[in-house]
Amino acid sequence: MKINNNNKRTGIVVPLGALYSKKYPAIGEFPALSEFVQFCKKAGLTIIQLLPVNDTGTQSSPYSGLSAFALNPVYISMTDLPEFSKTRSSDKQFSDKYDSYNNNNPYSHRYKYDVILNTKIELLRMLYGSTETAKTGKPSAELIAWIKKNQWIIPYAVYKNLKWKYMQASWKSWKPADRIITGSEIAARWDKADDKKEHLFYAWTQMRAAQQFAQAASEVRKAGIILKGDMPILMNEDSCDAWSQPEIFNQTLRAGAPVDGENPQGQNWGFPTYNWKYLKSTDYAWWKERLVSAAQYYDAYRLDHILGFFRIWAVPERDTTAVLGHTDPYRAVTREELYEAGFDSGRVRWLSQPHVETGVIQNITWNYDTAHKILATCMTQLANEELWIFNSGIRGDKDIYELNFGNLCSEDTAKRIKEQLAHSWLNRCLIEIEKDMFVPLWTYTSSTSWTTLSDVEKQKLQNMFASLADNEQKLWEKQASDILKALTSSVNMTACGEDLGVNLPCLPPVMKDNNILSLRVVRWARKWDKDGQPYVPFSEYPELSVTTTSVHDSTTIREWWEQDTYAASLFAKTYPGSFDSRKELHKSFTAETARSILSAAATSESLWCIHPLQDFLYMNKSYWLETPADERINIPGTVSPFNWTYRMPVQIETIEKDNELILNIKAIAEKHIGGSK
Repeated sequence: MKINNNNKRTGIVVPLGALYSKKYPAIGEFPALSEFVQFCKKAGLTIIQLLPVNDTGTQSSPYSGLSAFALNPVYISMTDLPEFSKTRSSDKQFSDKYDSYNNNNPYSHRYKYDVILNTKIELLRMLYGSTETAKTGKPSAELIAWIKKNQWIIPYAVYKNLKWKYMQASWKSWKPADRIITGSEIAARWDKADDKKEHLFYAWTQMRAAQQFAQAASEVRKAGIILKGDMPILMNEDSCDAWSQPEIFNQTLRAGAPVDGENPQGQNWGFPTYNWKYLKSTDYAWWKERLVSAAQYYDAYRLDHILGFFRIWAVPERDTTAVLGHTDPYRAVTREELYEAGFDSGRVRWLSQPHVETGVIQNITWNYDTAHKILATCMTQLANEELWIFNSGIRGDKDIYELNFGNLCSEDTAKRIKEQLAHSWLNRCLIEIEKDMFVPLWTYTSSTSWTTLSDVEKQKLQNMFASLADNEQKLWEKQASDILKALTSSVNMTACGEDLGVNLPCLPPVMKDNNILSLRVVRWARKWDKDGQPYVPFSEYPELSVTTTSVHDSTTIREWWEQDTYAASLFAKTYPGSFDSRKELHKSFTAETARSILSAAATSESLWCIHPLQDFLYMNKSYWLETPADERINIPGTVSPFNWTYRMPVQIETIEKDNELILNIKAIAEKHIGGSK
């Protein structure tokens, strides 16, 4: 979609599952968008942004997709299916099951993802059983036409059927015949008579989900509202795509983030990285297909973690931490270059391989001979030294934790030894990425080998590292330019990029060249290098950007305001036009505080202002939950039933009749059109 620079818009972000109404009391479903759009239209909101709605299986996280194309059946509305009425009236078992589901989901602030998903799958199977397709094993004309237009359904259906047979276990644990499979074998299995009805069940389910979503999206468009989707950059390693098209991914690496102050071991997200070389050879066909599929519903999309298109933090598959990760693509120092700089083979080994002293393990076992025997199970001793290096069979700390020391020590001692060896595994200055190719550890200055170098040796290495960094900037810029140009030109949707926490010089110009809107989160848009870390004035926000008060991984504005009193006070002083200092709004969060924050953000020069539903609802205190933390969508770094199961505190029908809230939101939307000028 061509961006209209004269058309500022204000929108709202909401997880689809959060939409709560009389008709959809258990979980927000695709048709609930048709109800929500009426509220948005009254309030002057012209963008609705959804979190991803792809199939995530048993995972509630929308960023843990099992398919780049399939929709999550948890969002299907039973009552809106064409098979529903007839089956309910003729099948008592189905009717009882549905009534039990519908009547036993009392309102709570979080919905029960697992319970709802499992029940819906049962109900969908019962509905499917009433169709001629299920009875005959032959697809209807409607289904044949849909399958023809959506060829991704073939590997997906075969994959889902196998997942069902293996009780949802990861495909990596399947039998070899099912785990390693070619495209032609998948096609043959799709037509296998014994499984055909089951395969068609998944096709029928996806067809009905797509029809409901397309209908809802059409009604959003008719209301003059842009529906914005979300494209997770990564796929779950257990996904259909990783199983059926392994060539797209680098299965030996996992994506993550490097070490920082809050994450001393970095972040290992567990998702495979991409084989961009292969993808480029196909003109990024798989990615383009994802976007074309999304364009059936959306007019705009958010590219998650856009930095990953420039470079990703790649972690060895056998490591649990991200300490030994590296940027991908990368530039490396060769062994020959190290030799030329005066580092002989012994010195290179000292820099690139962790060394463990016998005494380190002896201090745990209290016995020299036992320490030697334990070390010999996974390491090789250097001649005439009490130093050991890991054997080639140790490829990561997962291998260390899986070691078996037999009866050499107690279970508790073995645990302590493994923890020590895993810690030692990270202790190096250089990482040998490929044979005779080295990159510096992100925290190389803290390694033992670095501290033993002379100042001259340190300077030589740092000069090499600086040269690598300069060359990598050009490499990353070229990769991202190629990829993003190909993707953004393939569909008529407005592209937005999640570029939070990025300090990559080449990133802003590449995004601008491709008309990709950047992201500005109000609380984090600060001049961090200046005294007092002042806020970036809204008048300085780039036009090609999206302003937001919160994101799904952050606290809401209420919790932020109450927790960070300095930031709240500074914000109120920075925008006195929006805050009445006599009322000292920054000292406590009120409905007026929420209105003031949103009003201040409305002066942003960003083309779009898109704020979370929760932050808008704060303008009516009767919608507040007792504890602000309960209003969050997700708490990063945690896995619990709490995450990703947020539900609106009141029904859509209630806020649609809240004239005061509607007028307040409308005033904010109109203020944004006026801008900061």
